[in-house]
Amino acid sequence: QVQVVESGGGSVQAGGSLRLSCVVSGVAYANKCMAWFRQTPGKEREGVAAVYTLGFTSHYADSVKGRFTISQDNAKNTVYLQMNSLKPEDSAMYYCAARIGGTDGHCATLFQRADFAWWGQGTQVTVSS
Repeated sequence: QVQVVESGGGSVQAGGSLRLSCVVSGVAYANKCMAWFRQTPGKEREGVAAVYTLGFTSHYADSVKGRFTISQDNAKNTVYLQMNSLKPEDSAMYYCAARIGGTDGHCATLFQRADFAWWGQGTQVTVSS
């Protein structure tokens, strides 16, 4: 059984930082496409960042480029989202998603389509002004 578990959310003041973690278990394949999405009530889900675990390319939403960094520790089956210079508009429930992915390019497509097989329960991020 595949499990996706996020952690690291919390409350922070504008300009602060948080690091989210996502652990995926129950998937034997090393080549995975991993991504972070976020959603606030009444708004559509937004893709934040994605990474192909065997590749070298990360993908980011324009709204977080230069502030957020996605990284992975394949030995721990863990993906991180380092969030710096946080803004109140970054407040949302953050979800981690995963699926088996073939290539960097395929992962980019999956990210654009939000086409993932497994999703976590989310971790709340609140940024106060």
